[in-house]
Amino acid sequence: MTKVFIDGKAGTTGLKIYDRLTAREDIELLILPEELRKDAQARRKMLNDADIAFLCLPDAASREAVALIDNPDTVVIDTSTAHRTNPDWAYGFPELSANFFEKVKTSKRIAVPGCHASGFIALVYPLVEAGAISKDALLSCFSLTGYSGGGKTMIADYENEQRDSLLDSPRQYGIAQAHKHIPEMCAVSGIENAPVFCPTVADFYSGMQVTVPLHKSQLNVGFTVDSLKEIYKKKYSDSMVTYVESSDESGFLATNVLAGCDNMQVSVFGNEDRMILVARYDNLGKGASGAAVECMNISLGIDKTTSLVLGK
Repeated sequence: MTKVFIDGKAGTTGLKIYDRLTAREDIELLILPEELRKDAQARRKMLNDADIAFLCLPDAASREAVALIDNPDTVVIDTSTAHRTNPDWAYGFPELSANFFEKVKTSKRIAVPGCHASGFIALVYPLVEAGAISKDALLSCFSLTGYSGGGKTMIADYENEQRDSLLDSPRQYGIAQAHKHIPEMCAVSGIENAPVFCPTVADFYSGMQVTVPLHKSQLNVGFTVDSLKEIYKKKYSDSMVTYVESSDESGFLATNVLAGCDNMQVSVFGNEDRMILVARYDNLGKGASGAAVECMNISLGIDKTTSLVLGK
């Protein structure tokens, strides 16, 4: 039986990981009493007793937790931003290549991708890899997410009956172009220039839609909108990330179509002059806890979809 400890179980991501694991007969969850939740020595013991340790903590706390671990066999799966660009850590998006998959499978240190970054990288990495766009391409990205991505505080704000009326409309944030996901978006996708990034939160609980617009002038010679579709079809054909040829709903694209699910859909829309690349998934699923559990399953050598929910 695999011993699993979730450090930060009280947070949104930690709770969702816990929910996915409670019914599993192959997992023994190590639980700290509430009064010891912030006790360093109690946490140290749990972290070192665990076969798998999920870190669902702020960046600084995640780094501190890693420093508490001296058991060489403990596999750490960190959901924070702290280690996503560290080359010594596996980046937890195994669908990008056999290399990414193998590193997740064999590493003792795995960084779960950021929610916004997951969609951007899923869209851009294959095009850089195939030579469809250049590494020095100047890109932009619009990302729409449900409010659960902001954690307990934002959830409470949106679900407060006396909430501020400003929450009734979508709100763009990260407007200083310094969002914490930008470094991994560049490092993992292979681009050299940070994209103009426009994350936006709206009044629905969960779901995410990441869009990268392209003009034909941004494509390298010989590549067309149909070329991009073929690249994605070849890259994404399993149950966790799938290319979907026609995923619009009567001319619209709903952001919450995969809410409550752990997989991702990738699509291409537009024409030869202007096109949009779209990734849709749940910010709490493939964008967070679902991706973390998938990484654990791969590390254990079992079906990566075990205990995950796959949407249409």
